[in-house]
Amino acid sequence: NGNELGNTEATFPLTSFIGFSEDGMTAFAMGTGTNPTELHLFSIDLKTMAIRKVTKTAGVHYVTMNESGEYFIDRYSSLTVAGRTEIIDNTGKILARIHQSKNPLSERKAGTVELMELTSNDGIKLHARMIKPSDFDPTKRYPVLVYVYNGPHVQLVNNRWNGGAPLWMNSLAEDGFIVWSLDGRGSDNRGKDFEQAIHRQLSVFEMKDQLTGVKWLQEQKYVNAEKMAIHGWSYGGFMTTSLMLKSPKTFKVGVAGGPVIDWSYYEAMYTERYMDQPSQNPEGYANANLKNHVKNLKGDLLMIHGTADDIVVMQHNMTFLQTCVDEGVQVDFFAYPGHPHNVRGKDRVHLMTKVIEYIKAHL
Repeated sequence: NGNELGNTEATFPLTSFIGFSEDGMTAFAMGTGTNPTELHLFSIDLKTMAIRKVTKTAGVHYVTMNESGEYFIDRYSSLTVAGRTEIIDNTGKILARIHQSKNPLSERKAGTVELMELTSNDGIKLHARMIKPSDFDPTKRYPVLVYVYNGPHVQLVNNRWNGGAPLWMNSLAEDGFIVWSLDGRGSDNRGKDFEQAIHRQLSVFEMKDQLTGVKWLQEQKYVNAEKMAIHGWSYGGFMTTSLMLKSPKTFKVGVAGGPVIDWSYYEAMYTERYMDQPSQNPEGYANANLKNHVKNLKGDLLMIHGTADDIVVMQHNMTFLQTCVDEGVQVDFFAYPGHPHNVRGKDRVHLMTKVIEYIKAHL
């Protein structure tokens, strides 16, 4: 709690501690402020506990403080600022601009990025990012790729350069797609209540919030609701598979990378934090166990896994595939030999080519 600008009370997450002033009476910390898609520097008067925003320019800021707490190097970007580095004092006054990045896409056609806010049926504010083709025509109907994570410790949608999106999304938009992401309950930088809504029931509120975004998309005249795809990795792979199986008529095609299939196979520290032990929460584990929902699959689903994955072990995908075989359900599968939880290096080009080509072919 505190006074963000000297006249407005606000409650928001402080994400990291930066340091103290030389006299020890002021603390400095990073936090979202009232806009959870941004990150700012705040000063905290330790006598009055008044909180003031130091960085004034909209965007996502990262700072380095000098020993006395008088000056900061401030590096930030936003949808309109490709990258900027300035020296500021502890009131936010700009003393010098060190560097201004050029727009790296200025000579290329790259989809336009928009940030927006939706409201769920139960009144929760949700932040989303949409990338449209640079030659977007509102009279046309575009296929959609939903890229999802929606798990703890990750926030996809930011007011930073390109909205926080990797450039393959802009490339796909240029191929005639709408590319969409939404941070639902469980994701980062929205405070404890927003994250812990998912406790003991992973995928329940996350699915509700993702489907709030889908419903909004389907209401737009320029969206082809019959050609919607979903893709995600890790927790996003869990959410991709969950949505393909539990909302089987929503997406025509899905690609799930490194997905958690059965939370009883995942590392105990993380799982028990959000699900408690299986003996304490059998209903939650059963509902989140995607092998229990295989028969619902209607669309085309590609499962991907690194053979050396030590985080979401291959057992997740192997037992899922065995269940598909046992129940006569057809799915596709591809393995990346020797890769751990993420496919990196030059092989990532192969991965993203496979993901995009599979989606295009099956839409």
